[in-house]
Amino acid sequence: MAGRFDPPPLTRTDLRAGRTPVPAGRGAAVGGGARRRAWKPDGPLDLGLVLGPLRRGPGDPTFRTTPDGSVWRATRTPAGPATLRVASTPDGVEAEAWGPGADWVLDGLPALLGAGDDPGAFVPRHRLVHASHRRRPGLRLTRTGLVLESLIPTVLEQKVTSDEAYRSWRRLVSRHGEPAPGPGGLYVMPSARAWALIPSWDWHRAGVDLKRSDTIVRAARVAARLEEAAAMELPQAAARLEAVPGIGPWTSAETLQRSNGAADAVTTGDLHLPGIIGYALTGDRDADDAQMLELLAPYAGQRHRAARLILLAGHTPPRRAPRMYRSDISRI
Repeated sequence: MAGRFDPPPLTRTDLRAGRTPVPAGRGAAVGGGARRRAWKPDGPLDLGLVLGPLRRGPGDPTFRTTPDGSVWRATRTPAGPATLRVASTPDGVEAEAWGPGADWVLDGLPALLGAGDDPGAFVPRHRLVHASHRRRPGLRLTRTGLVLESLIPTVLEQKVTSDEAYRSWRRLVSRHGEPAPGPGGLYVMPSARAWALIPSWDWHRAGVDLKRSDTIVRAARVAARLEEAAAMELPQAAARLEAVPGIGPWTSAETLQRSNGAADAVTTGDLHLPGIIGYALTGDRDADDAQMLELLAPYAGQRHRAARLILLAGHTPPRRAPRMYRSDISRI
């Protein structure tokens, strides 16, 4: 009987759509010197959909869910490392936080859970999008207010499979980060200075090529300037990130979707997304970026939300080609 009622494992579509299963239940307060906050959203809230985009694979050392319905997250804030536990209650949401950054993450709890998002501004224009939207009233777009935290794992995902990127993230965070404060058993990602000081052989052992490691090091060296993008409008924020060599529109969009809660940050330059959206809306699995943007044009201002709802619908084209080649440079 063990494991019979465990949530199903994450699929690639789940991860791509930013959904993570959160077991049903009311998470019990842990205490142990934690700071606490209760918050009541103004509408339905699905923790798995809201916080799912922050999870980098099933074994992410900075993120986990527990059988009691709690979502745990370790983060590095401007005030220092922090661990946050969030759980739904009949009256809303309760949160506990540990570490020097505890007050910072609790102050930012509403934004993290989508309080700054406006789902009412979204108007479905396609039958599939309408159905997906109706089934997920608790979808809100998270805003962490932290740029580097989302930028670095996104850079690791450039031009490799998700599994390779997740493996690199786990190794680098576990080796060069630090145990998160509190009882969660998580790790906080390295500081900007620590990222910049990772030796070349550790990048190699983590399966990260020179191009991606150089991009991360360049970003870490101007981390303070990049973090300012969290308070900018989308065009200015994207320009700030893309001023760093190695960061293009794909990376900036994937980052700002999380750090800024950018509802219109549509991901271009992706290997699969145009085909998924083209197939879901018109049956055209060979759509390119230009066709994808044309299809999403009716959702101007909300194109990222529309793309997520399409992904969550799970209407993806059947596979007809070999998977992307998986390479492991750490074995070379």
